[in-house]
Parts: sequence; structure tokens; C-alpha cells
Amino acid sequence: MACRFSELVVNSRDPEALAAFWAAVLDYRVLGREEDGSVEIGPAEGFGGAAPTLVFGPVADPTPGRRRLHIDVNPTDRDQDAELQRLLDLGAVPADVGQTGDEGWHVLADPEGNEFCLLRTRLDPL
Repeated sequence: MACRFSELVVNSRDPEALAAFWAAVLDYRVLGREEDGSVEIGPAEGFGGAAPTLVFGPVADPTPGRRRLHIDVNPTDRDQDAELQRLLDLGAVPADVGQTGDEGWHVLADPEGNEFCLLRTRLDPL
């Protein structure tokens, strides 16, 4: 009964350039691009494999006090709602980062206030 670390999200001024750099460093490839300018890179097997993907999201100016990195996790042995309850029971708390409520993920904070996201897609445990 656990989550899997599936993505590391990095705020960046130039997502394309930073994604290209890390793709070369890690021998990753571009897996997708979003309308907001985000670029996801990962191993050949894509999202959900043994290695996490990296998502570079655009921000005009990564400002002090705003976290530049956060972890995304996926449930492995239950649906998102059940895993959300388990994480809340462990001490996570909902975090408001300006989401609308229509997203397919939940933004949470760990007991020290570090934000992370619980995604919807259920992944097989490793």
C-alpha cells in the first residue's frame, strides 16, 4: 500500500531549453508538450515506467519563496480518492496553489509544508 514517485516538476524560465538539457544528460526523450508551454521528458518506455519523468513548467520569474520543484505521486493499489484519504491520514494537508478544483490531481503539503501532487492514474507497483 503505497504511492509511486512518477514525476518531478521543475519551474523554469525556458522549459524547452531546460528539457533539452536534461534529456541529453539523462538520455531521455520528449514525451509531450502542453498548451501552457510545459515539456515532459522521460525514458523510452514513457510515463509510468521504473524511472520518473521530468516536467518543465513555464514561469516568468522563479521568485524567492516559491518552490521550483515538487514531486508528483500516483496511487498503486487503490483509486485516487482512497489514496488521498490515506495521505491525509498520514499527515498531508490540502494546499492551495491557485487550482480551480477541476484538475485531475490533488495538491497537498507534507508535514513540513513541502507541496506535492497526487495524480489520478493508478500505476503498477515496482
